[in-house]
Amino acid sequence: MRIGAFAGVASLLRGAVSLLFLVPMAAMCQLNVVTYHYDNFRTGQNLNEVTLTPSNVNQNAFGKLFSQPVDGQIYAQPLELRNVQVPGKGQHNVVYVVTEHDSVYAFDADSNAGANASPLWQDSFIDPANGITPIPSVDADTQAIYPEIGTTSTPVIDTGSGTLYVVAATKESGTYVHRLHALDVASGMEKFGGPVVIQATVSGNGWGSVDGKISFDPLHEHQRAALLLSRGVVYIAWATHGKELTYPYHGWVMGYDAGTLAQLAVFNSTPNGKQGGIWLSGGGLAEGPRGDLFTLTGNGTFDADDGGVDYGESFLKLTPSKGLTVTDYFTPFNQADLSDRDRDLGSGEPMVLSGPSAVAPPHLAVGAGKGGTIYLVDLSHMGGFNDSQNLNLQTIDNAFGGHGMYNSPAFWQQKLYFCASIDVLRIFQMSGGLISPTPIATSVHAFHAPGATPVISARGASGGIVWLLEYTSGTQQGVGGPGILYALDPTTAAELYDSNQAGSRDVPGLSLHFAVPMVANGKVYVGTANELDVFGLLSQPHTQALPPHPNGLASKLAAPSLGSKN
Repeated sequence: MRIGAFAGVASLLRGAVSLLFLVPMAAMCQLNVVTYHYDNFRTGQNLNEVTLTPSNVNQNAFGKLFSQPVDGQIYAQPLELRNVQVPGKGQHNVVYVVTEHDSVYAFDADSNAGANASPLWQDSFIDPANGITPIPSVDADTQAIYPEIGTTSTPVIDTGSGTLYVVAATKESGTYVHRLHALDVASGMEKFGGPVVIQATVSGNGWGSVDGKISFDPLHEHQRAALLLSRGVVYIAWATHGKELTYPYHGWVMGYDAGTLAQLAVFNSTPNGKQGGIWLSGGGLAEGPRGDLFTLTGNGTFDADDGGVDYGESFLKLTPSKGLTVTDYFTPFNQADLSDRDRDLGSGEPMVLSGPSAVAPPHLAVGAGKGGTIYLVDLSHMGGFNDSQNLNLQTIDNAFGGHGMYNSPAFWQQKLYFCASIDVLRIFQMSGGLISPTPIATSVHAFHAPGATPVISARGASGGIVWLLEYTSGTQQGVGGPGILYALDPTTAAELYDSNQAGSRDVPGLSLHFAVPMVANGKVYVGTANELDVFGLLSQPHTQALPPHPNGLASKLAAPSLGSKN
């Protein structure tokens, strides 16, 4: 493993996973961002931010610092590792991005000056001279991502082994292939004998079956959902492209050994039916406190209440120790209507929350979909299905003023943050294990379709900021106009900053649906259709140590983001 001095850092991080609940926050100022929405619970909160505060995030002190050009569209959330020893280039803080042109870039996270104007390393998974390219969008009959489909999902990093896991789609002399790559974080070199071709077949008589079998279709299955690394296994999920009624597809989840890349488990959401895609709008599967996996599915066949194995429009618990078997679920009573009207429950990712105690039940999960309803479930008894009423813990109908949810929520200080399509940011209070039925605050600004996924930066329980990236209308297929980065107060939703305030100085590149900013170590990283943009303080101050968190909840929520063993 050519990671040099990074091995020493990795060793320390492995120890940090087990000690995380005991050390004060002051010892954790430097944050590694290794997964989508910061942790495996998918809370969207970074509680280690000591530089960016509500007092200095304004147009006078904060703005766009630099950009890095890339060769394709960046739909995935950027990731970051601190203190990586790059062969021949010394120690760097590194930000990683992937593109639809099937490239992975490792940039210096803090500067584009001098030698840092070029990537620290770049990997390409294509070879046009030998007929290997990204999949042309016309082949998949979609304009949702255009003109090519390569690497869409957010990768995941194992700090213990220094490995970046990436899924890439390619067209190879007329055939279509998905591969799982395991890359050395310091050099970009392939590891563990990778990459491996992704293939799977399950028993079933559903859509596209042949002789009682359904095989994974690498052309019509789209891998948008963020990867999850849980307890030594990399989990990958699929739905399809835009025209979901034209081609046979299903929701798939597959698990691969993080050390050998061997396939360990396969789940199909509708083996005797159709659809049931795991969309999540760029979000990922969530891990529960006991290692179970949680996901939401989209429109499709549902027959689990009659002893079947099809789970369209459902909130699922998948248990890895039982081969990704569904061990509990919740399905809304009106699932048939939701499915018929394409009102996917699974248009955003689920989020797992701890109850009043960070280490004891009840454990909760929340999700919301295109129907505009918030669902809160108790993970010890999710509710199953009843054809006349919902039996989950709490249902809030019409939570977003008639607008659909196409993004993921965030959580901070017992508050939930949602930004539905063509809607304002809505802040809901949690109390006694339930959600306030109406928001305690809303933003003035309403966000363009499809809304935005919020993330939170804070110094533990104080200094919070809500960050959102807005998609704007454009003239290119699949691409919007320049994005707009917003920073809002996490209690009142009042605006602190937006990237249009300083004229052209801070304008990001062209926007993409479902893109989400990443905030870490005093900077904000924004992926666009043509570049990586980096925002921060226009004059960097000396940072201060974080205070200890008063109840340890922050440590509990952050723990899954530091490695594969939780």
